[in-house]
Amino acid sequence: MNTKEIKAIIFDFGGVIIDIDPQLTINEFVKLGFSDVQKTKSDAFTQLIRKFERGILTPEVFRGKMKKFLGIEISDQQFDDAWNALLFDIPNERIEIIEQVKENYQIFLLSNSNEIHYDLYVRDLQLRFGYREFADLFHNAYFSFDLHLSKPDIEVYEFVINQHDLDPDKTLFIDDNTDNINTAQQAGLQTYLLQKPERVRDIFSKGLLKDIK
Repeated sequence: MNTKEIKAIIFDFGGVIIDIDPQLTINEFVKLGFSDVQKTKSDAFTQLIRKFERGILTPEVFRGKMKKFLGIEISDQQFDDAWNALLFDIPNERIEIIEQVKENYQIFLLSNSNEIHYDLYVRDLQLRFGYREFADLFHNAYFSFDLHLSKPDIEVYEFVINQHDLDPDKTLFIDDNTDNINTAQQAGLQTYLLQKPERVRDIFSKGLLKDIK
């Protein structure tokens, strides 16, 4: 495809704009008394997080259910600190890249996220970069807990496409998760699977999009 035809770009957040390492959160829970690490590979663990990411559970309810699931008695602050351990700071260069890309494309953020994580990284955005919220950095930003929709369900892509009357064939979706990429393709979007050690800056090297699938 002709990359010059791309008019809009939808960015994932975790793994694309911000680096994450879920193992760091598990390590912190272990320090707080969690012992059965195998439980974090279970469907019950995944579904609990997914419900929180879709805004079905409030932070208060999620904390209680997760503490019970992990079998640990800790304060809410201890829980939040461990839960947020997987998040790294947003790199300065990625904010700069987004600002540059915004000059030539409509850009959007589409993130599977939850309220506890959101509160932390929006504060980072405000204090370090001077943006009140992500919708000010991008043309708009969408978070699963607010939409009550999440990737890889096709409806979340259709929502963003319809909300902004985007032409899917001229819209690029960037994500680091294969399942999300596959469903985005079903929605008609152009896609780019970002794989380590590649960084988002590499996609825009020399000002050109490359290797669009």
